[in-house]
Amino acid sequence: MADQNLKVQPGGPYVVTGAVPLRTKTPVISEDGEPLTWRTGEITDEGAAYALCRCGGSANKPYCDGTHANNGFDGTEAAATDDYATRRTAYPGTGIDVYDDRSICVHAGFCGNKVSNVWKMAPKTDDTVVRSQVMAMVERCPSGALTYEVAGTEIEPDLPTEIAVIPDGPLWLSGGIAVERSDGQPVEIRNRVTLCRCGHSASKPLCDGSHKEAGFTG
Repeated sequence: MADQNLKVQPGGPYVVTGAVPLRTKTPVISEDGEPLTWRTGEITDEGAAYALCRCGGSANKPYCDGTHANNGFDGTEAAATDDYATRRTAYPGTGIDVYDDRSICVHAGFCGNKVSNVWKMAPKTDDTVVRSQVMAMVERCPSGALTYEVAGTEIEPDLPTEIAVIPDGPLWLSGGIAVERSDGQPVEIRNRVTLCRCGHSASKPLCDGSHKEAGFTG
């Protein structure tokens, strides 16, 4: 199979090559409005190449229909070019160390519930029930803003190599898909990455959660 990658086009879409599976992943929400887990949809595309909208204006989302050429879309990329290990903040626990990079958070909400959140729970991980819940919450974070280590080794969920469309939200790349910026520079390859598709992120090509304030749908 050809290399599976995504290239950001200057002022235009994301071009995906290498027959990367495309599907939808939707949060399962509790009666209290809390995201609990992900519902995985069927694969809708596995073509050799396809172009995905990043301006937010396509009438054929998630695909590009050329709208970016006429709606004043500014695709300037401003995401940090250093790596996660440099930016992350540590939250030590017992048998686990949690790490967080707020700059790539998409506010998916899996990191907390009406009782607590991973930051408050990290110091209480001497209780293995709490530790297990923290691990589960971190592993459901689509952007990889949250990670954890056990005995100094990073533990990542076993995710397929695919692109998932989060309804009214970003593209979720998993499995280490290579991303190339429009200037030819690589984005750090990670197991979990989320890319803006509303056109409003201040940290393009990465999502920064702006889709919610912008009222993006699609």
